[in-house]
Amino acid sequence: MQSSDPETVIAPRLLEWFEREGRKDLPWQLEPTPYRVWVSEIMLQQTRVAVVIPYFERFMARFPTLADLADAPLDAVLSHWSGLGYYARGRNLHRAAVLVRERYGGVFPTAIDAVQALPGVGRSTSGAVLSLALGQRHPILDGNVKRVLARHFAIPGWPGTASVQSELWRIAERHTPRGRVGEYNQAMMDLGAMCCTRSRPDCGCCPLAGSCLARAQGLTSELPHGRPKRALPQRETLMLLVRDPAGRLLLRRRPPTGIWGGLWCLPEAEPVIAPEAWCHEQLGQRPRRVELLAPCRHTFTHFQLAIRLAEVEIPEAPADRIEDAPDTLWCPPAEAASLGLPAPVRTIIRAVDAGSRATDSTGANR
Repeated sequence: MQSSDPETVIAPRLLEWFEREGRKDLPWQLEPTPYRVWVSEIMLQQTRVAVVIPYFERFMARFPTLADLADAPLDAVLSHWSGLGYYARGRNLHRAAVLVRERYGGVFPTAIDAVQALPGVGRSTSGAVLSLALGQRHPILDGNVKRVLARHFAIPGWPGTASVQSELWRIAERHTPRGRVGEYNQAMMDLGAMCCTRSRPDCGCCPLAGSCLARAQGLTSELPHGRPKRALPQRETLMLLVRDPAGRLLLRRRPPTGIWGGLWCLPEAEPVIAPEAWCHEQLGQRPRRVELLAPCRHTFTHFQLAIRLAEVEIPEAPADRIEDAPDTLWCPPAEAASLGLPAPVRTIIRAVDAGSRATDSTGANR
């Protein structure tokens, strides 16, 4: 239960600590417009600050305003998102920019309900955007804040459950101050990232250590409770690096929803299908060469994907029905980097292309 001790009023101590120790020079803090803060908050969902910074800077260089983002093709947006993962965030960001252009004349809304209604924006993200950019009083509850509050008030259970999350929201609302809300919310996130870390928290640097119930009860290593463990399901696929006589690779755009939605990807098939049979069925050709490559694995949040790889050369230029098919692209490997590709697919193409160029440089026949 939450303590009623006056020392549990955390805002004054937290703000004093933030003045000394808090982060104040992150790229989105230097010009904290609602647009820039919104993009940063979407990128920071399930991604560390150090990873986000270079992506954010490249993204802002390409899409400096909300209008630039709304007017850009989705491919350009996903290309600048490639490697960050959770690609639905990039798709939702683009969709939301288009909606803001259509509904609000391109001006980012300042009402909490309107922001929360945008694709990919929930209660915590909308509160963070409006408090950090405009100083509005809204609590937040990202992963760092959940951890700080769960420990400080000794809240048992996994924060992903509805009952625990509801209790944490109640505490967050109660302790969010009336003034300096943006600094307070940033301080909460900084405290979770810098002191109250997931493993081996540094209670010595924490301004709230004196009233932290988890510390007093020896529970800092246990709280918050983790997600109940379960074995990740295993899936398998066959990816084909299909080259035409000009050396171009066949790419296909994935459906707009689901894993890697809307991204360009190597063609896939059931792992039991022979590459020769796939080429005959899909391209109407017998391959000139088929080489099985070393398989690889990629772990998603909810499953692990085993990827079988086959490099295939076809003897003839693609037929018109293949060349002009929607969501199909024949692309030189060096140009694939400009497309929105899943990170593992980008890595596969780079590795195979580098190996091919190394082989060519020896004068050996491919």
